[in-house]
Amino acid sequence: MKKTPAACPSCGSELAVTELTCLNCQTCVSGHYRLPPLLRLDPDAQAFVEAFVLASGSLKAMASRLGVSYPTVRNRLDDIINRLQEESGA
Repeated sequence: MKKTPAACPSCGSELAVTELTCLNCQTCVSGHYRLPPLLRLDPDAQAFVEAFVLASGSLKAMASRLGVSYPTVRNRLDDIINRLQEESGA
């Protein structure tokens, strides 16, 4: 399955989901739905979050896996946390 784009390829504005389809019975639900916050992150940040979860949330394991220092991984995670907090209005 292809990755869901989060930004318009033409102008860079936010995209919205307008239809969902059941893969079993083909029922369609139409409306205007905002993408979840994790899907609104850039692809690099999404990949980082996925790797972080697969590493059981271990910053030490992430640093080793990425070949960077622990503080570098911590800073990247803090940046992603800040972006998600901005998205949620926290």
